[in-house]
Amino acid sequence: MDSPVALRFPFTGRWRVENSPARRVPSHGTRLFGTAYAIDFVRVDDRGRSAPWTLRSLLATEPPDRFVGFGSPILAPLSGEVVLTHDGEPDHDAYRSFRAQLGYAATQAARVRRGAAAIAGNHVVIRSGDVYVLLAHLRRGSLAVEEGQIVATGERLGECGNSGNSTEPHVHVQATDGLYWDTCRALPIAFQRRDEPPWLPAEKEVVEA
Repeated sequence: MDSPVALRFPFTGRWRVENSPARRVPSHGTRLFGTAYAIDFVRVDDRGRSAPWTLRSLLATEPPDRFVGFGSPILAPLSGEVVLTHDGEPDHDAYRSFRAQLGYAATQAARVRRGAAAIAGNHVVIRSGDVYVLLAHLRRGSLAVEEGQIVATGERLGECGNSGNSTEPHVHVQATDGLYWDTCRALPIAFQRRDEPPWLPAEKEVVEA
């Protein structure tokens, strides 16, 4: 296995880990589009909630702006060149209830057929050497960088959104060896901590940056 690509967290505040490759590989249940080692982060409040639960949460969809993560700054997890950006995908409703998720799952195959943009939504890719790092599901209209721009670690890229294949506002992070999503190889990742070796947080762990 390749040595993990060491990244900084692409945010500040408290975020819950979802679909961690520390639990399983492929982390998202598929190796499509270079997602084998991908990880998701959902912003949460002091009570560990991404949004308050209401009757609507249990029965129907919810607007994305109810979630604490929606609009949160997303930062560059490493220095490099912005080699790909995509904007214009809508921030759709969130699907937390079982009933809502069931209906959303029925449309998954159609999104896959539409390709990477329909899955990743609004996104940015940064190249550092032979490594390409994707940050996906950004808020429409929030991208603060353009292709060809050199960015430093911690520089603002955009905002957390709910575009693409996303059931609630979150940021998806993955590393690959190329930009051709049908053929690229997924690379393992780890996150840097002050005065400690890089590590991979466990699923449902809440991390703070």
